[in-house]
Amino acid sequence: MKIEIADKMKGFEAGIFSILNDRKLEVERAGRKVYNFSVGTPDFKPFPHIMKTVSDACLVPGNYGYSISDMKELTDAVIYRYKKRYGVDIGRDEVMSIYGSQEGMAHIFQPLINPGDVVLVPNPGYPIFSMGAYLAQASQWRYPLLPENNYLPDFEHIPEDVRAAAKVMVVSYPANPLCVTAPDSFYEELIAFAKANDIIIIHDNAYSDIVYDGKPGKSFLSFPGAREVGVEFYSLSKTFNYTGARMSFVVGNAQIVDVFKRFRSQIDYGIFYPVQMGAIDALTNDYDEEIHRQCAEYQKRRDALCDGFDRLGWHIPKSQGTMFAWGPIPENFSSSSDFVIELIEKSGVICTPGISFGSLGEGFVRFALVLPPEEISQAVEAVDKCGILSR
Repeated sequence: MKIEIADKMKGFEAGIFSILNDRKLEVERAGRKVYNFSVGTPDFKPFPHIMKTVSDACLVPGNYGYSISDMKELTDAVIYRYKKRYGVDIGRDEVMSIYGSQEGMAHIFQPLINPGDVVLVPNPGYPIFSMGAYLAQASQWRYPLLPENNYLPDFEHIPEDVRAAAKVMVVSYPANPLCVTAPDSFYEELIAFAKANDIIIIHDNAYSDIVYDGKPGKSFLSFPGAREVGVEFYSLSKTFNYTGARMSFVVGNAQIVDVFKRFRSQIDYGIFYPVQMGAIDALTNDYDEEIHRQCAEYQKRRDALCDGFDRLGWHIPKSQGTMFAWGPIPENFSSSSDFVIELIEKSGVICTPGISFGSLGEGFVRFALVLPPEEISQAVEAVDKCGILSR
């Protein structure tokens, strides 16, 4: 029997993380030390009381049925957190859970656009932004994020015909992989741009609790007019290290939340009750001291990596936010993928090539800050000893 694969699968290539993992295994089989900075999975543990809440809930047989809809207490918890953390009053009809922001971003375009509608996605940007639009058969216009503009979109240079055709725009600050935050003036300009052009804004806010040098992380929804034009993805993965539990939310415009709920009601039976209960614990108890301490630990890692490479003559700018660092590849390389592969083979250090995040990511690499400062210093030393920076 001949099995024909759907044409859409032409857009699904082998993921870079799979390729990097194969090289990692080769290095390990050779008995060498590996320093893996590729995948942004927090190595910090969930807070103990959250784990106990989930564990206790897992022992209750009644919690194993279909959850269908969010627990009232979960919606209340999100409302409480947004008021406490961001000073934003959220209505009950402005919140819904999703099975992680990755899944949510993969599906949210489906009820919002028709095939061929234009979606504005960042370049460089996190891959699921583009893939979600691709799955919805959107026509994508990739707006450039350039160092000379502080990695912010230049609204004035988006062509008028693109503005007129665009239905949705994806934005994310603090930005993965670019590691920058956005000033208040940007959000004000974004909201005005959306209103003027009837463009829905989807803001991915996964890293607002990992912002450095004493600056506060913010919510898109804290700016006047934001709920008129869009929604925000809020995740427990990085703030509470609840990554594998897959607990995120869409918060904001009630009409968008409602249509997305209706769409997802056909493909999902809700979040496992014990996971919801752990999220309620996370959102309603006072973990701010632990969250701030964790952010300070990420900053120590950032400094160990960026200062360490600076001493070797390789300048990786200090991240403003996120759990990553982003910088140019050494001058003696022209391909981020070639550099990353050679770096693994020579030093055992694994990072992600910038080309994985879009065409304008070429010439850069991303490091995930998922090792303690001592190991980061060892990784820097391994890069120094292998000679790749002076070849």
